Amino acid sequence: MSRALPRGFTGQPSLSPVSKGRSADSRERDHRSLAQRGCVSTFQRFNVSTLQPPTGFTLLELLIVVGIIGLLLVLIAPAFTTIKDGWGVTNAAYTIKGVLDTARTYAKANNTYAWVGLFEEDVSQSSTNPATPGTGRLVMSIVASKDGSIIYDPTNLAQQDLTTRLIQVGKLAKIDNVHLWTHTDSPSGTGSTFATRRNVAGIYCIGDTTPANSTTPFGYPLGNPAPAAQYTFLKAIQFSPRGEAQVNNSTVNASGAERFPLQTLAEIGLEPTHGSSVPASIPGNVFAVQFTGIGSNVGIYRQ
Repeated sequence: MSRALPRGFTGQPSLSPVSKGRSADSRERDHRSLAQRGCVSTFQRFNVSTLQPPTGFTLLELLIVVGIIGLLLVLIAPAFTTIKDGWGVTNAAYTIKGVLDTARTYAKANNTYAWVGLFEEDVSQSSTNPATPGTGRLVMSIVASKDGSIIYDPTNLAQQDLTTRLIQVGKLAKIDNVHLWTHTDSPSGTGSTFATRRNVAGIYCIGDTTPANSTTPFGYPLGNPAPAAQYTFLKAIQFSPRGEAQVNNSTVNASGAERFPLQTLAEIGLEPTHGSSVPASIPGNVFAVQFTGIGSNVGIYRQ
């Protein structure tokens, strides 16, 4: 009389006492042989590894990680903006210093007069021709006298355009996102920081409201006859063959006094901008580039 076998074990031969005593390797070979013949039951084919949970992140975990990353970006973004603005201001200051040093060196090395012209145009537009005056892009040009002379009549207070008697020294220098600024603070003049730098009178500060336009302007490009000007530089710094620096020029009035006499110190003030709008209030990272009249030593002061 045959015994009923549990479900799933139908047709499965039972192990004899002899087979029970066989080695594990021998039983494994029998098992593989039975599997090849399709005689291994569902239960025997079951793999315990299928009970292990799947690897990787769940959707909830991924959402949490993305949320944390987004929060960190929001928190550190202002810091990166400050670093970027700080780098831009510093780069602008050293660019201006480099232009002044180049003009002074050229004047002394070639025993001639040189000028640095400054023009501010609308940064929201590409450089148009003629240029569009505005806010946000400072354009600087270095020029020098062709024959080494001062080329204008110091006693003539009328407009004397110098364009036809100049040569260009290098390319134009352009700095975006800065605005010429006549300082309104009152530095103490007792130290070497922005707040303690020497106080310079407005007439010797090249900014948005000072000084008065030069009576010896020049254009860009240069040529004789004078070509149509893309830029007309009405604010300038003049360097003599000895390296002395003066704002605009050395013209004299009717009494023989210079309108912009040689001073111990002059200043170019700038403030950073975002686009073509003048900041509603003085930003925290304005800076001043001061240069001496004799020796033309250049110092940079940043708030």
